[in-house]
Amino acid sequence: MAHDTPLPIQHRIKTLVGVSAALLLGAATGALAQETVPTQDVDIEVEVLATGLDHPWGVEPLPDGSLLVTERSGALRLIRDGETSSPISGLPDIAVAGQGGLLDVALANDFATSRTIFVSYSTRGDAGLGTAIARARLSEDGTALSDVQEIFRMNRFTGVGRHFGSRLAVAPDDTIYFTIGDRGESERAQDLNDHAGAVLRINADGTVPSGNPYADGGGAAEIWSSGHRNPQGLDIDPETGVLYAVEHGARGGDEVNRPQPGRNYGWPEISYGRHYSGAEIGIGTAAEGFEQPVHYWDPSIAPGGMAVYRGEMFPEWDGDLLVAALKFQLLVRLDLDDETGEVLTEERMLKGDYGRIRDVRVDADGSVLLATDEDNGSILRLSRAPD
Repeated sequence: MAHDTPLPIQHRIKTLVGVSAALLLGAATGALAQETVPTQDVDIEVEVLATGLDHPWGVEPLPDGSLLVTERSGALRLIRDGETSSPISGLPDIAVAGQGGLLDVALANDFATSRTIFVSYSTRGDAGLGTAIARARLSEDGTALSDVQEIFRMNRFTGVGRHFGSRLAVAPDDTIYFTIGDRGESERAQDLNDHAGAVLRINADGTVPSGNPYADGGGAAEIWSSGHRNPQGLDIDPETGVLYAVEHGARGGDEVNRPQPGRNYGWPEISYGRHYSGAEIGIGTAAEGFEQPVHYWDPSIAPGGMAVYRGEMFPEWDGDLLVAALKFQLLVRLDLDDETGEVLTEERMLKGDYGRIRDVRVDADGSVLLATDEDNGSILRLSRAPD
């Protein structure tokens, strides 16, 4: 079984002295508790903003300080003023199956005036299941979606229930990058006419940007880069414009990549992992025509979402990559060299304390938001502890 398959895992939330477990695991409203946790460079406060969520997959801060949260089981909710809303109405048709369901959510650059959001999800077609992207308008009161339009649907559906992707990243030019896994059929990642196993890019209306590498032929026009196994983390460095992706390997071989247009990142021809049977994958760890990862993990950490940290709250982390991890229930910080972009050190934070961490986002004030992928999932905020 793939290590990124959602599993019901019991977890604990550390408590402060005098705060009961009932308070922490009770109603999914309010700022429930917080504690101070030491890290390599700075002490952080971990605040539990909400619990009781059903496998939250994506969290997105809004300009007014509220949060949009997706639940893989098919609900989109708003956390505002310490309250978690009922499901927001108007979502497109979502197929909840295996690793699929409602996945990521992202805001349009002009959200403050347009109220436009994007969601990724698995849906059903004549041939089975596949990944889709929709655009919608969130009502002013945050209770409903309107003007819902599917702007992308992958071009080959199957009955397989895993490796749907699908993380979203909206670029400054309003194009949308997103990921789709190999759908559990590894050979598809090397087929340039198949959307599976790729990072893709579209315009906000679903059309193909002229700068895409296959816009004029040679492959599916939406594909940006190929040879990816199951990328579930994606972010654009707001300072440099560099696109980063993180993906699940098999038994080992989780990767961080910088997807470049038309480049092939090797899966399943090269990998630093092995098949779950222990057999070797492809032809080794490197070969001509395939890109090398920026960083890889062996054993796997089962990475979820990823964020490039640019914020005032933690200047020690400026330009670093924050990677959510499911398998070891932690948050990874990769310290990047400012000049070369190489990974200098790796720090593992919060290990085993809060459950399977699925997503990570940087809020406007520089605090860090986490979503834990559990039956009783939580939204956490990491802030700088007072000196």
